[in-house]
Amino acid sequence: MLLRTSVVAATIMMNSLAGTTSNTPEKTVFVIAGATAVGKTDAAIALAERLGTAIISADSRQCYREMSIGTAKPSAEELARVKHFFIDEFSVTEHISAADYERLALEYLQNIFQEKDHAIVCGGTGLYIKALSEGLDEMPEVPESVTQEIQMLYEQNGLAWLQQAVLSEDPEFYETADTENPARLLRALAFRRATGKSILTFRTGQRKPRPYRFVKCVLDLPRAVLYERINLRVEKMMESGLLEEVRSLAPYKHLKNLQTVGYSELFAYLDGEWSLEFAIEKIKQHTRNYAKRQLTWFRKDPEYHWLDARAIDLNDQIMALKK
Repeated sequence: MLLRTSVVAATIMMNSLAGTTSNTPEKTVFVIAGATAVGKTDAAIALAERLGTAIISADSRQCYREMSIGTAKPSAEELARVKHFFIDEFSVTEHISAADYERLALEYLQNIFQEKDHAIVCGGTGLYIKALSEGLDEMPEVPESVTQEIQMLYEQNGLAWLQQAVLSEDPEFYETADTENPARLLRALAFRRATGKSILTFRTGQRKPRPYRFVKCVLDLPRAVLYERINLRVEKMMESGLLEEVRSLAPYKHLKNLQTVGYSELFAYLDGEWSLEFAIEKIKQHTRNYAKRQLTWFRKDPEYHWLDARAIDLNDQIMALKK
């Protein structure tokens, strides 16, 4: 677990505010978000090269060194073209939370803004982007034993069991939850069993001040086009050695970091539960489902500007949003 304190983030914020005057250029963070396979990486690199700045990844899995093919990590050539933060920084055996990301990303911005007036955040993990731009509520620690027990029960009994458990124990949360998202349901149930209170109790809705301007964009495509790109990407991942990557991680398959699309399905194949063909089709299906959840998340935030990912002048459109 990453050990840092909120004092770090607070100090960074105070120092930045102290150095900001009406005579200094406004520090701007361009956020390039969207569903998986929509083309975020290409757009972010092109914009970073144009602005001469760096990119902070907002992907909850690309930070792990051992997960590359299945996370569609930028290539070595792309990483060489533009400085990236939060890529390959941790081992899969470490768990990095959204709160950890908030503290880290503020440090990254402080680093970038020492020399640049712009920074780029690129990724599809909406919670991480929210953590950076708005801050997260302080949450009590949930004992690992509680989390592990619920995870085990979920693996044994499936999504229907998890949905019923949350509905029974935290109906208030269930009413507004994405009930097809097991990660959210697992977290809510763990909070309920550990604290006796709904996770909603700890949500204040208050934003933390940030000394930077955030310009948020969502790259979008017609659903049929996006789904075809997802299917082709999965096939390319398999051709690039995804199965071998997953096989090398089999000893760690119990870790939460690896209980994600593209890995879980191939673990099922390696365990003899599914055929390889069936596992690949499930990766495609689950990736499409994940993309739908990503877009639902971004639609709930009115600060996002939706742009056609195919636009020839995409970077011009993104830059124009700063005005």
